Amino acid sequence: MFESNQHIQPHPVNLNQKASMIDSQWSPRVVAQMNDYQFKVVRIEGEFIWHAHPETDEAFLVLEGTLRIDLPQRSVHVAPGELFVVPRGVQHRTAAEGEAKLLMIEPCGVLNTGHEGGERKAPNDLWI
Repeated sequence: MFESNQHIQPHPVNLNQKASMIDSQWSPRVVAQMNDYQFKVVRIEGEFIWHAHPETDEAFLVLEGTLRIDLPQRSVHVAPGELFVVPRGVQHRTAAEGEAKLLMIEPCGVLNTGHEGGERKAPNDLWI
């Protein structure tokens, strides 16, 4: 039998429940980690800032609502249950007309605003 010193989570993570626990929009919270990647839930409404992540791709899985991802040449609409990956270095802006709940998958330490900073820069590595 294989033995590991790794921590095994006590139960499955309910993503919608975790997203509902977040007090404010645009404040991603970590719900799980796999190797060097974090799974973050976030509630959004309105438009975010244009930014890029030069070091990594960024994946968005929609839990509720509809996500719009603006890219330099087009916009992509992502429905509940759908996944979209923004490639490394591509300028993008996320938006939702009504509230949307998302799961983001990205390496540990990635800032939500890339290198742009600003008032929507959220604290990193906060768990819920």
